Amino acid sequence: MAVLTLAVTLSPIHSGAQQAQSGELLRRAITKVQPTYPDLARKMSIAGTVKIQVVVAPNGIVKDAHVVGGHPVLANAALDAAKKWRFESASEESSGVIDFKFEPR
Repeated sequence: MAVLTLAVTLSPIHSGAQQAQSGELLRRAITKVQPTYPDLARKMSIAGTVKIQVVVAPNGIVKDAHVVGGHPVLANAALDAAKKWRFESASEESSGVIDFKFEPR
């Protein structure tokens, strides 16, 4: 099982080029799904952090997610987990990065 350290920072998304971002908005994660440590990564003793960029809809569901950094063997597990996260509701979409830290045991 992977040991994970998770950090989430979300900032508002504004549509239209004329609007500027009003700073950081932190949305609390209500449901955090832990990624499954891939068998190949375990066999190869691969450790590291995978960064997933998420776009969260106003209702708290992850609308879009993609890998922005990390070991390719770990990336899909982190991406699958991030897509299942749920956040508190807000008045607008927000985006941010979730860090998944994998350490073999």
